[in-house]
Amino acid sequence: MSIETPLNGLLGIRHPVLSAPMDVIAGARLTAAVSRAGGFGILGGGYGERTWLEQETDKLKQQAAPFGIGFITWSLAKQPDLLDVALAARPRAIMLSFGDPKPFAPRIKQAGTLLICQVQDEAMARQALDAGADILIAQGSEAGGHGASRTTIDIVPSIVDLAAGRVPVVAAGGIGDGRGLAAMMMLGATGILMGTRFYASQECDGAEQAKQRICAATAGTTTRGIIFDLSRNNVWPAPFNGRCLINDHARRWMGREIELLQNVTEVAADYAAARAAGNFDIAAVIAGQAVGLIHDIAPAAEIIDRIVSEADQILSGRRNSASRVLPSPLVGEGGARSAPDEGSLSASKMSVEPTPHPSRMR
Repeated sequence: MSIETPLNGLLGIRHPVLSAPMDVIAGARLTAAVSRAGGFGILGGGYGERTWLEQETDKLKQQAAPFGIGFITWSLAKQPDLLDVALAARPRAIMLSFGDPKPFAPRIKQAGTLLICQVQDEAMARQALDAGADILIAQGSEAGGHGASRTTIDIVPSIVDLAAGRVPVVAAGGIGDGRGLAAMMMLGATGILMGTRFYASQECDGAEQAKQRICAATAGTTTRGIIFDLSRNNVWPAPFNGRCLINDHARRWMGREIELLQNVTEVAADYAAARAAGNFDIAAVIAGQAVGLIHDIAPAAEIIDRIVSEADQILSGRRNSASRVLPSPLVGEGGARSAPDEGSLSASKMSVEPTPHPSRMR
């Protein structure tokens, strides 16, 4: 089973599911697992730790399935030579987020590599297209980690309309199951990028306690702001801030960010010690609003299979929720249509014949 969109041929994948380049925790193991399962794994180059990047890209050089490498653009600008390390691993694509991609685009293109740009508004999308982006990722504020203020259901169709078919648009932010993939395709996206769902995977290099907290979290237990950036002395440029799980540290400083800044030396020392000790009452678990949809730490291949299977059933009108498969046409003996029982009536009423999505071919 597969869902075909223009993204599949461009990236050489079976399923339009991408894993986000989560800084350091999206290592070679997760990247390779997602790619082997038919998705597109993206290594988390993040802020650019050379030793880590060289170690992880070495592991991927023998990877047969296509993969990508992602960077925080404004941080890569401080160490531009790290792009050469990434390109030496021969990725199918380089993903740039949070900054102007134009200074790096020529080197990426000259290497025969695709350029993926994550954007949070139309101005950023235009900048990315002007730089020669091959794929746009429209990121909503529901996403874990850094982002901006526009919601996924707002930003995705806006960027789809702006791209006007010139490049595929991928949706990101708050997506954790097949319903999200189906919904984003209905908005015009050709695929999804997920971070939090793959954080809670067996192959992710994140701490086990952090993964358990994601699984235990309920909807509405994340917050977006600048607390965890201030706490680690790593303030981002506007308009970006970060989303993480609400913990004791976040509760302590919500609404008191100026006071935190005034005491940042002491707070940063305590925060660094907590990160080193794996104390997630203080250290942030950087996760998005999809946490309410995540209940297990599964292999990446299983995650992809579930999402694609569920989305396929929804798009073909055979399913309308994460738990309900719609009945087949009800035909009794002699070909007469039999009446549904009370429990199936509501599902049957909701099972309106769908209009096939133009990007979906089976």
